[in-house]
Amino acid sequence: MRSKKFTLFHLFVCAGLVFVALQGGPAKVSVAADGLAVTVEKDQGIKGEFPQQFELDEFQKLTKQKLTFSENPEIGKLNGLIGGNPPLKAVKDRLPEKPLVWAPYHEIGRYGGTFYGLSNSTESGTSDLLSMRHVHFARYCDDLKTVVPNVAKSLIFNKDYTMLTIKLRKGHKWSDGAALTAEDVLFWYYDVTLNKDIYPKTSDRWLFKGEPIAMEAPDAYTVVMKFPMPVPGMINRFAVNYQQPFLPKHFYSKFHIKYNPKANELAQEKGLRNWVELFNKYYRATDWHDAPSPLLDGFDKIVAPTLESHILVEETTRGRVLVANPYFHMVDTAGNQLPYISRIDERYVPDKEVRDLKITNGEVTYKQQSIFLSSYPLYKENEKKGNYKVDIAPAIGEDVFYSFNVNSKDLKLRAVFGDLRFRQAMSVALDRDEINELVYLGTGKPAQSTPAYPSSVSFVTKEHLSAFIQHDPELAEKLLDQMELVDKNGDGLRDFPDGSPLVIRLQYANLCGPVRTHELASGYWRKVGIRVDIKEVSTDEYRTMGNNNDADITTYLNNWTAAPAISENTQMFYPPFGYPMNPGTGFLWAEWMNTHGKQGIEPPEDVKTLYKLSERFLQVPIGSPESNAIGKEIVDIHVKNLWKIGIIGQVKSPVIHHNNLGNFPVFTAVGTDYFRAYPFRQPQWYIKQ
Repeated sequence: MRSKKFTLFHLFVCAGLVFVALQGGPAKVSVAADGLAVTVEKDQGIKGEFPQQFELDEFQKLTKQKLTFSENPEIGKLNGLIGGNPPLKAVKDRLPEKPLVWAPYHEIGRYGGTFYGLSNSTESGTSDLLSMRHVHFARYCDDLKTVVPNVAKSLIFNKDYTMLTIKLRKGHKWSDGAALTAEDVLFWYYDVTLNKDIYPKTSDRWLFKGEPIAMEAPDAYTVVMKFPMPVPGMINRFAVNYQQPFLPKHFYSKFHIKYNPKANELAQEKGLRNWVELFNKYYRATDWHDAPSPLLDGFDKIVAPTLESHILVEETTRGRVLVANPYFHMVDTAGNQLPYISRIDERYVPDKEVRDLKITNGEVTYKQQSIFLSSYPLYKENEKKGNYKVDIAPAIGEDVFYSFNVNSKDLKLRAVFGDLRFRQAMSVALDRDEINELVYLGTGKPAQSTPAYPSSVSFVTKEHLSAFIQHDPELAEKLLDQMELVDKNGDGLRDFPDGSPLVIRLQYANLCGPVRTHELASGYWRKVGIRVDIKEVSTDEYRTMGNNNDADITTYLNNWTAAPAISENTQMFYPPFGYPMNPGTGFLWAEWMNTHGKQGIEPPEDVKTLYKLSERFLQVPIGSPESNAIGKEIVDIHVKNLWKIGIIGQVKSPVIHHNNLGNFPVFTAVGTDYFRAYPFRQPQWYIKQ
């Protein structure tokens, strides 16, 4: 049953996807009884239903031996650092009755050591490290094509994709030792996601045709989700998304008014207004929120329990420290509980030059997010000195776009940005070949922006990718002249038709692609008479400005466009052509649609059509003829309107790891669309001696 179900997913995902001195002395771990360990590199002829992993019964049957379980010698000490955790029982009593068995890439690892990570700030550039400890019902294998179980033991759809049955592992525990059950999933959905006090408006991500999922738990280890429409991409959501659809009910119910009538009093005792503020103190710090925890302000010494490989034990304005989860649900093929690495030390460094210095000095164990190909020569030159290795991997959804605010609050700018001729002019003014050489070292290819990643679907055509990407300043000037955007005061720059100066602000965060791209783009636009002032701001400032519809231009990486992402959520297809972490344009159009015309401004017919097409797109398996036909129509509309202007496609990105990091694989690709490091199995990485 499981094999049949996961094979269905293989149809959804494209077949043509492109592909410090370390602390502590790691302790030895157990090896297989016969001295031969099953690894990915040397599988000893042992192959299971899914690549690189086994269910316990399956593994023991294939190897004809029973696993005995071992633990990190430091685990008792590490557990003592976790606020509120009780003393530990034996490892066999902390694991599920039948733990998930992982084959390490190269060898059985060693316990211990500290992993040194690097982020820009508490909510900037952190998803790479979050993805390392992440878990979900399912994940993508590192081929980025095959969906495999993770927290769930199995996920099975009915024939028409309207009902999904999820099986959990008996005995799986939260990081404080409490049992994980189906009630934790129902609590997340009914008591939190649909709760109007916590979420006044339920996210469209969890509504289908505007209706919620009907969810039930036939027993403690089974969750049945029933949808009001076919959702064949739902398991892809679980495999790539950072939002975890389970919460420890035993922990959060203490702060929830439904379960604790005195929750408001408890909140007021802690200086908060009500139970919602108290609840959110813990909830907003969970993995997918990427927000400061109660530890940061001294509010509490306890954080919410997790199922992830590591749990937070210390947080300051300078960084975070996490330790191994003593109840993690995986073992290696010799029976050693994962993860191998004892500690993660994440430092916040907002300055790019300082981050580069730390990398080249060998102070960072692994880094991929927020480093760009333009710095590759620097990283390569310092490999030996820093005792690290830098590789280059295809980057999925990491191409940069510019999106002019067609719904700008400034009515004069709205009129200019809303004219298709302006967007066409700004596109052909760009010298993409020069950007490719100077920023991407000639490794990319000029390309127009599309709402689906070209190599992950078959409905994006060469014509789509080549539309208005030629460098043609004369055409740009002609189009701008037609709009009567001419220089009226003799300063060499174009003005509004009323004679007032036309000044556009491009404010960006350092996550928004290479800074050199913005500098070059501003120069090209100035050459055709358009003044675009650029300024770097913090990630929070950028996102706040974009989501409040205050940005003249939004610019970011064009993520959540790979096949698995769009098969479960079409948020890049229609306004605002993005999501809060990556805002696009058309906020007032979206408001009009969401309020049925009561607020916002009425969008053009092309935009209304996108909503209808997107709903149909979600209901058919991606890769099917019907899906391809709908997808092409969607991309046709996007390219025709140029709401997002693309620059360089097929980009590549550096991946850096310290030579003291064991079981590190070659990355098939990098990017948010598969949740960064999540497919590459961090719990079996280890620190060498």
